[in-house]
Amino acid sequence: MTDGTEAAAWDPRASFGRTVAERMSHRLMLNVPSRGNPKVEKLIERINADDEMYALWLAANVNAVERLQMTDHGPVHVKIVMNIAVKLLRVLTESGVEPAVVTNYGMGTDDAEVVVLLAALLHDVGMSIHRKDHEEFSLFVAQAKVRELLEGIYDRATATVVRSEVLHAIIGHRSGGAPLTLEAGIVRVADALDMAKGRSRISMGIEGTMSIHSISAAAIEAVHIESGVEKPLRIRVEMSNSAGIFQLDQLFREKLKGSGLEKHVEVEALIEGEAEKRLVQTAYRL
Repeated sequence: MTDGTEAAAWDPRASFGRTVAERMSHRLMLNVPSRGNPKVEKLIERINADDEMYALWLAANVNAVERLQMTDHGPVHVKIVMNIAVKLLRVLTESGVEPAVVTNYGMGTDDAEVVVLLAALLHDVGMSIHRKDHEEFSLFVAQAKVRELLEGIYDRATATVVRSEVLHAIIGHRSGGAPLTLEAGIVRVADALDMAKGRSRISMGIEGTMSIHSISAAAIEAVHIESGVEKPLRIRVEMSNSAGIFQLDQLFREKLKGSGLEKHVEVEALIEGEAEKRLVQTAYRL
């Protein structure tokens, strides 16, 4: 974390590039443990070779970071959310929790992984158009892309159902969204769990100012996803300062509420060390 002087001087374009070609040259490759799921392996291969998909993430991030001074909504964010979402699903299914595509369509957990993976990667592509109503915009941007990515992996009818499940998970991540499936609830919660140390740096760097959002995010050292004791899933959050409670109480709680995962999740927050880390290095003035 930098002090206010360094943050004010930080230009995101120095890291991301200014032209389309420069931005694309800093391409981040996606990876997630496939655990022998050939559908996941094929999708990751296709997505890593897809210039349109990556350009959508770049455009979403330009709107979010450079124009609106928000936190990262680009390739790094979707990669983190994808990996968190897949891990959440695997921990839950290993504990006997059944995904909706299994319950309603007789598919397998490998297909649930496809739904969660694609929804996590596409949930914010509507930001490439505008922040306002971006969840709805994400639907029509994602529609054709999901169809293209699933080509040859499923027959047409099954691909249509999988695509519908992906789109449902995308719209369910919005504020006030009402996920109807385990997969959609997982994507909603995974989005909120992209809160670990350093994820506030972009917004603080551009604004040159500090807020409870950026300070509380800087207090989160790590997020661990584990098998639970009293419930199937435990989310363990390590903090260096009690300011991190804001992330959990005001932001994560809102996403968990109504996700459908409440009955499956236990949350533990710990402040590590003998003393709280100082987060504000310069005088804070209104």
